[in-house]
Amino acid sequence: MSSEQPSENKLWGGRFTGATDPLMDLYNASLPYDKVMYDADLTGTKIYTVGLNKLGLITDEELSAIHSGLETIREEWKLGKFVEKPGDEDIHTANERRLGEIIGRNISGKVHTGRSRNDQVATDMRIFVREALRDLSAKLKVFIETILNRAEGEIGVLMPGYTHLQRAQPIRWAHWLSSYATYFTEDFKRLQQIITRVNQSPLGSGALAGHPYGIDRELLATGLEFEGIIGNSLTAVSDRDFVVESLFWCTLFMNHISRFSEDLILYSSAEFGFIKLADAYSTGSSLMPQKKNPDSLELLRGKSGRVFGELAGFLMSIKSIPSTYNKDMQEDKEPLFDALTTVEHSILIATGVISTLNINAENMQNALTMDMLATDLADYLVRKGVPFRETHHISGECVRKAEEEGLSGIDKLSFDQFKEIDERFDTDVMDTFDFEVSVERRDAIGGTAKSAVLKQLQSLKDSLN
Repeated sequence: MSSEQPSENKLWGGRFTGATDPLMDLYNASLPYDKVMYDADLTGTKIYTVGLNKLGLITDEELSAIHSGLETIREEWKLGKFVEKPGDEDIHTANERRLGEIIGRNISGKVHTGRSRNDQVATDMRIFVREALRDLSAKLKVFIETILNRAEGEIGVLMPGYTHLQRAQPIRWAHWLSSYATYFTEDFKRLQQIITRVNQSPLGSGALAGHPYGIDRELLATGLEFEGIIGNSLTAVSDRDFVVESLFWCTLFMNHISRFSEDLILYSSAEFGFIKLADAYSTGSSLMPQKKNPDSLELLRGKSGRVFGELAGFLMSIKSIPSTYNKDMQEDKEPLFDALTTVEHSILIATGVISTLNINAENMQNALTMDMLATDLADYLVRKGVPFRETHHISGECVRKAEEEGLSGIDKLSFDQFKEIDERFDTDVMDTFDFEVSVERRDAIGGTAKSAVLKQLQSLKDSLN
């Protein structure tokens, strides 16, 4: 490559006469990954040139030629026919170079008037991220609705609830589903807030100091469907908080997906036997033919670490850079694009898993043990006026007595044995040992009673809408 060729194609090349180190060209180039923003870049240029036309810096005929050329380029990208060339260091350079080939450089050379790649890339990124987050939002809504529909259909199924991975109290399977639907609905609501903050226009800020021709930034923002304008040009070109927020959202969502996956991995094991994954989301062992591995869930759990790392890495990249644009900011794209893709795929896989798995209601029911009703036994005495701290101790004595007698559960104690432990037990104490009664007593908001769970599901549906 001649020394003239690189500087001729580069948007910044006029001051430079010597060739750059080929490795530096490779190190500096972002086209291999930022070309996914081709549509946003072309749209941004299309609206920007409308603004230039309003200023009289581009004629109506030139504007028509530019817009026609931009649509030709858009079609080439869509069909995979766009030819990348040496010197196309990023999507902006590539598109402008191609536009010059189509309509001539005398006209194409005007599209960058008053614009810098600093506000151009910030605009492209915000458009691209806005659309990506909207797409994630739609897919996430379907995922949540899938969970809610499953919960409504299987609300009658009881299972153990766990703390410290120890059986604690009986709950409804639908209550467990509702708990993760709650996490994911909060993610959904948080995402809407982030989209609003992403959807602010930096275009018309120039390199850093503002636009030299007084372009109508409100016109540009409206044309690009932004909800507002970033009011400081220095901030507009250098702000990457929207990238950090998007990465943080991805990280928090993947944390929830990881925990969701971990529970289902446990429930699918032979030791639990609560669920069975569909073959489409499982694999076998290369050695042991009896194995059915929950690879889909393990990958969901594993990929969370990948996204966590992308947030941490980008924060380190930007933590000490000085004000306005610095090339360090080019490091925003690869982690963000990868995180968005990983989350999108994770939502789709998780939706497939939860919509196709089968539950074993009998195993869930059989996993309930009478010791899980020890708190209900304490509550029985509370209803007779005994202070809870006292009833907690009495219930513990009943558990110990059953263990000493080698009984399978506290429900196997005789009425006389209950009376020996505390005179305030009456014959109706035996009514305590009913799992359905236990869950139905917990009917306060957020509880595991059928009425409470149905209210949770309806509330989550309302939040989504």
